[in-house]
Amino acid sequence: MESKRNVELVVISDLHLGTPGCQAVELLKYLKSIKPKTLVLNGDIIDIWQFKKRYFPKSHLKVVKHLLGLASERCTVYYITGNHDEMFRRFSGMKIGRLKILNDLKLELDGQTAWIFHGDVFDVVMQYSKWLSKLGAIGYDSLVALNTLVNWVLRELDIKVKPVSFSKKIKESVKGAVKFVNAFETTVSSAAIRKGADTVICGHIHKPEIRSVQVGDQSVNYLNSGDWIENLSALEYHEGKWRLFNYREDFIEPLENSDAEFEKIVDAEVKELFHNMLVDFQR
Repeated sequence: MESKRNVELVVISDLHLGTPGCQAVELLKYLKSIKPKTLVLNGDIIDIWQFKKRYFPKSHLKVVKHLLGLASERCTVYYITGNHDEMFRRFSGMKIGRLKILNDLKLELDGQTAWIFHGDVFDVVMQYSKWLSKLGAIGYDSLVALNTLVNWVLRELDIKVKPVSFSKKIKESVKGAVKFVNAFETTVSSAAIRKGADTVICGHIHKPEIRSVQVGDQSVNYLNSGDWIENLSALEYHEGKWRLFNYREDFIEPLENSDAEFEKIVDAEVKELFHNMLVDFQR
């Protein structure tokens, strides 16, 4: 019996592999539950800012291996660079099997133009105060670590409540953060209209969204794939429609796991090239 869902296009972003906040186990379960024709990795996939050789768990490596396997055999994979993996920008245009590294991407979907990019280029703090952005990332990671600890305690005490997210609550309640998100969405949408795109797809701000944004007398479909730290979300396009996937609400365990043979198809040269790229970053 077929256990995987066929999906024409999947967009995920802000995995932050290599950090404690990444929900790699859940992410891998999701990836193994779908069969996409095209997969877009929309930035901040591997967190180069915080990459440490002493912390890259097996669950994170399994995600990387699965993504490389998809790129070498099953689907077209686009890796769009973000700010936390900006060092990949030197490889823009490179192809590894069916994986291509880009800074942004335009796709034609049923007669509509979708413009896909991470979004950090429209982040004023990121552009002009990178040190402040990195400082903010440290504070954010601390909150995520607190989230993890509290949720672990709740599970151990068998208290049935929704997972706690202090970082998400703060972002949604602080006026400055809400104002920043609204300004970001408007700025991105304005840029998309200037480019003649019908749909703009971002990541970066970790806020999953599908909505129409009005800019003057024009409108554009604004989509954000969220993240795999707090929201565990993805964008899926199938049969002419977009949907926002939420792991906690939508995930159904696959009926079967027939991935043993699939994992064997990852080409050794692809893995070696990926390894060499990471080594190069450490120099």
